[in-house]
Amino acid sequence: MLAVDTNLVVRLLTNDEPAQAKRAAAAFAANQIYIAKSVLLETEWVLRFSYRLDRAAILRGLAALLGMAQVAAEDSVRVNAALEWYRAGMDFADALHLASSIGSAQRFGTFDAKMARRARAITPIEVAVI
Repeated sequence: MLAVDTNLVVRLLTNDEPAQAKRAAAAFAANQIYIAKSVLLETEWVLRFSYRLDRAAILRGLAALLGMAQVAAEDSVRVNAALEWYRAGMDFADALHLASSIGSAQRFGTFDAKMARRARAITPIEVAVI
């Protein structure tokens, strides 16, 4: 199994550097691929800030990536929950932090009242504004 860095994922999804995109595609085709949650988090950020992609485009890209037969995501159950909450309007980082806390904590604390309101509306996790 080959664990990949964000730059391989971004090249594969954007094809903005054709030579690197070709090498990334070959690596994905020749290996079972492991993608850490931190790589997904960074990939969403890069696609949003550097490439100015909207939520729908990012979701399509991440869904295509994670739907590849040879790709396994770290903690896929929680990653899928985070993607659903992102689809429903949460910030991806917030959604991934919340989903990652499932089973390890009873509550999630934040200073971000807006995030807490949104999370309470779409997640089963108790979110407290500290």
